Amino acid sequence: MKSRLWIVFWTVAPALLAQDVPSLSVNVNVVSILATVHDRDGRIVKNLTAEDFILKEDGVPQKIRYFAHESDLPLTVGLLVDTSRSQQGVLAQESQASATFFNQVLREGKDQAFVVKFDTRVETLQGLTSSRNELASALNQLAIPEDYATLLYSAVKQSSDETMEKQAGQKALIVLTDGVAYRDDTSIGTAIEFAQRADTLLYSIRFSDPVQAYRPFRAAILSAAKERGKVELERMAKETGGVSFGVTRKQSIDAIYSEIEETLRSQYSIGYTPSRAGPDGKYHKIKLVTKDQRLTVDARDGYFAK
Repeated sequence: MKSRLWIVFWTVAPALLAQDVPSLSVNVNVVSILATVHDRDGRIVKNLTAEDFILKEDGVPQKIRYFAHESDLPLTVGLLVDTSRSQQGVLAQESQASATFFNQVLREGKDQAFVVKFDTRVETLQGLTSSRNELASALNQLAIPEDYATLLYSAVKQSSDETMEKQAGQKALIVLTDGVAYRDDTSIGTAIEFAQRADTLLYSIRFSDPVQAYRPFRAAILSAAKERGKVELERMAKETGGVSFGVTRKQSIDAIYSEIEETLRSQYSIGYTPSRAGPDGKYHKIKLVTKDQRLTVDARDGYFAK
C-alpha cells in the first residue's frame, strides 16, 4: 500500500479535545491526521490506540494528544473522469462502476460528491450534491470528443482549488484515467500542491483501452506513455495521501471502488499541536508509523501550515 495521510487544520476539535484536556484556546492550531493501517496481508487494522503510534514532524517527535476511530465523518468526493480518446473502449464500464460506488458510499443529506470530466477542457458536469440521481445523470453525460488532449493536471488543480478548498471534513478526489497528460499547461507539481493545500487525498484508478488494439509502432509509443503515466499517478497519490490502483484481469474496477470505500470508512483521527510557534505557510514533513513494524500506516508525508 502506498502511504496516505490527510491533514486538516482545526481551531476547535470538540470530540477529541474532551479526551485529553478540559479546555483549549480557540487560537491554538491542531494538526489532524486521518490514517489507515494495514497488516501484512493487506487487511485493515481497526483496534489500535494512540500508544501504538510514533509521530514526528520534520524529524522532531510529537505527542499525540487527540485520538479517535473515525467511520462517520462527513465525506466529500470528487470524481474526475478522463474522457479523452484513449478511454473510448472503457468509458461505459467506468460510468456504471462509478454510479454503483456513489450508491454504496454516499449518505444522502450527510455526504456529497461532484463529477468532472477532462479531455480538451475541464468541465464540471455536476456540482456538489448528495443526490445519487443527479450524480448518475452526470455520469450519463460522459462522451469522447473528436480532438486530442488530456488535461489531467488541470482537472486536479481546478477541482482542488475551486471546490475542495472550501469544504470541511473528509475529502478525496478519485481520478479515472490512464495517467497520460497531453497538451496540459498545468504541471504535475502544481496539481499536487493544490491538492495538498486543499487537504485532499487523491485516489487514481488506471483504466484504458488495451494498447494491443493499435498498430505495433503506435502501440509501443502508447505503452511507454502509459508506463510513465503510471509512475506519475503513483507520485500524485503518495504525495497527496491517497493510493494508486490499476484495473487488471485480477482486480476489477468494482473491486477497487470497494477497497476505496472501506478505506474511507476505516481511519484513525490523530491530532497534535506542533512544537513550533505557529503556522508559517511552509510545507512540513510528517512521519507516522506504528511500533509494530509488521503493520503499514497509509499516511501522507506532510502538510502546509496555513
